[in-house]
Amino acid sequence: MKTTLRLLALLKPFGGWVLVSVVLNAATVFAGIGLLGTSADLIARAALQPGIAALQVAIVGVRFFGIARAVLRYLERLVSHSVNFRLLAQLRVWFYSKIEPLSPARLQDYRSGDVLQRAIGDIETLENFYVRVLAPPLSAILVTAGMGWFIGLVDWRLGLVLAGGLLAGGGGLSLLAFWIGQRTGVEYVQHKARLNAEIVAVLQGMADIVAYSRVEKEKERLLSHLAVTSQAQRKLVLGNGIVNGLMTVLTSLTLVIVLSIGTQLVSNGSLEGYRLAVLAMLTLASFEAVNPLPQAAQQLRGNLESARRLFEISDQPPAVTEPLQPQEIPVVEHPRLEINKLTFHYPGRPLPALKEMDLSLFPGKKVAVVGESGAGKSTLVQLVLRYWDYDEGEIRINGLDYKNFDSTHIRRYFGVVSAAPYLFSATVRQNLLIARPEADEQELFRAIQLAGLSEWLKALPNGLETWVGEHGQFLSGGERQRLAVARAFLSNAPFILLDEPTAGLDSLNEIRLMKTLFDLFQERGVLWITHRLIGMEQVDEVLVLQAGRVIERGNHHRLLATGGVYAGLWQAQQRVLWNAGPHLLV
Repeated sequence: MKTTLRLLALLKPFGGWVLVSVVLNAATVFAGIGLLGTSADLIARAALQPGIAALQVAIVGVRFFGIARAVLRYLERLVSHSVNFRLLAQLRVWFYSKIEPLSPARLQDYRSGDVLQRAIGDIETLENFYVRVLAPPLSAILVTAGMGWFIGLVDWRLGLVLAGGLLAGGGGLSLLAFWIGQRTGVEYVQHKARLNAEIVAVLQGMADIVAYSRVEKEKERLLSHLAVTSQAQRKLVLGNGIVNGLMTVLTSLTLVIVLSIGTQLVSNGSLEGYRLAVLAMLTLASFEAVNPLPQAAQQLRGNLESARRLFEISDQPPAVTEPLQPQEIPVVEHPRLEINKLTFHYPGRPLPALKEMDLSLFPGKKVAVVGESGAGKSTLVQLVLRYWDYDEGEIRINGLDYKNFDSTHIRRYFGVVSAAPYLFSATVRQNLLIARPEADEQELFRAIQLAGLSEWLKALPNGLETWVGEHGQFLSGGERQRLAVARAFLSNAPFILLDEPTAGLDSLNEIRLMKTLFDLFQERGVLWITHRLIGMEQVDEVLVLQAGRVIERGNHHRLLATGGVYAGLWQAQQRVLWNAGPHLLV
């Protein structure tokens, strides 16, 4: 019930149009009933060969109701679908506005295919709720009351039978359909979501699946998910067929009773004989209002499950609490980032990911944070970008605490080059303009040149308008990294976050890329997250993390002289580089 009320609340801005849609729908059904009724009256009366004057009213009625039904149906579809599409558009915007603050922290527990299914499939499923579940029952109530009264003018028993049949079809069979779909509808939505998530995962990992000859195994796995989904869908279709059959039986039974009573009325002279045809057509046409209701009721549970899946994500609190009245970050000549006694726990984990960490960064200063996997390096980047709120301590930018500012404004101070930079399925130009949409052609070419991609760009068939492929698949790993470097440079951010930027590159390209990075960002503050100790002599300070704590800090030469953890890591990597080739030693 709570989910239903929340869905109805979303309709509030469109309440007037929904009412118009309901009235138009009921008017369309009434016009259809009038068309069949007057047609039956015209044909039955014409068989008695009266004068043309006696048929004039029926002739005009057929024309009127025929035209009115077409016009009203058009207007009803225009209004109802316009409201529905506007509502779905609003739902998509609403859902995006809800999940954007949750990314990436709160969405880490969800598969990308599952989130995609909720954002697209589940919202599209709700189209049935607003078009088939909400408006038709309201118009059916109007038709039931109206036709029960109208037929009752002939004889109260006829009105009672017709209203009872319509109520049994629209109410009783709808409850039966809802009961049938109670479990199956939920199962179908869940299985469909799981199938779509698996398909997305397989498509994203297709290269590795082919490389390891897992195509047939993955095909079998997808087919098993498809079989389960199809079985749930078959149950829904079977239930729908049963209910439709019962609706046909109920319609015929109601017609038989109406004709039986009508025959008695004809026998005692209370009703003209040809009126039986009119009663029959009016009865059959009246069921047009209730025929869609059982199917809508059967789909209702699936609609509510789709809504529940949307609300499940949207109701999660953001990982970051934005200030109610955010301040503007003070503009200073020399921006400064300060981290003091920073402590952070991931939800549900007893041990801190970072513990009492201190760090300062300003333009021109280069800081490297090193340590084994799980030491807390990437957590530091996420806190600096304010993907999470820290527990204790503070992060200050230009002298004021992060929590005074909107996260969007904070992130404008940082350019990011990550281990796996995301490239959109777009052109080179579009991928660069993400950093600064107002950048002109000259600035784009300069960023490309400084990132060492000039020759690469000249070789492209369409230059900046060349499509990079899905996730940049047409580019090599080094080209993707350098394009991310150009994007970071283009941002004009005073601080650059390098999160394992050379991961996946061979040692020679790693050295070349790091040289490019330090040359390019020598006037900006650089926070370098790495477990590879190459080029450490170029940074001003090295922080060694272990289990979230800074256990050593200082410059490269000082840390080597102390013979601690850093020195051991550096010597171990030097041996690896020596085995790879003495020319790689730094």
